[in-house]
Amino acid sequence: MLHWLHSLLPHIPHYGYVLVFIVVFLNNIGVPLPGETILLGAGFILGQAAGSLWEPIVAGTAASFLGGSCAFWLGQRLGYSGLGRIRWLHLTPKRLKWPERFFKRHGAKAVFIARFIALFPPVVANLLAGMAKMPWRIHLFLTSPGRQPMPPVTF
Repeated sequence: MLHWLHSLLPHIPHYGYVLVFIVVFLNNIGVPLPGETILLGAGFILGQAAGSLWEPIVAGTAASFLGGSCAFWLGQRLGYSGLGRIRWLHLTPKRLKWPERFFKRHGAKAVFIARFIALFPPVVANLLAGMAKMPWRIHLFLTSPGRQPMPPVTF
């Protein structure tokens, strides 16, 4: 993974915002890619190249919004029973009861706080919000503060 990331960094001055969008979007729909690391690397390289930082900031925000929305939609489509039908996850109805109860009790808080925890995969809260049939407007309101990617660092 580190070699792959290292091979992407030289291309960021030319295609930075596109790479940022793709990686952050995929990270938000559940693909284990380093979305935050790409944003940090993009800020560093574009800061050194005296490029504009607005493109990666807008690309990261848009990718986070669209990826979270796709995960929410997927959760609505799957539901808890649909998630249990995915065999490779090895989820039984008994294993799904705890997340379902927890999310019904603390769903709004969990969605809001999960966007600020860097080690927590962003797809989980969005997927569970969709599965719990949280209204779209409430989900959007709760996740909007955390949708903005961290500002790129320049040195």
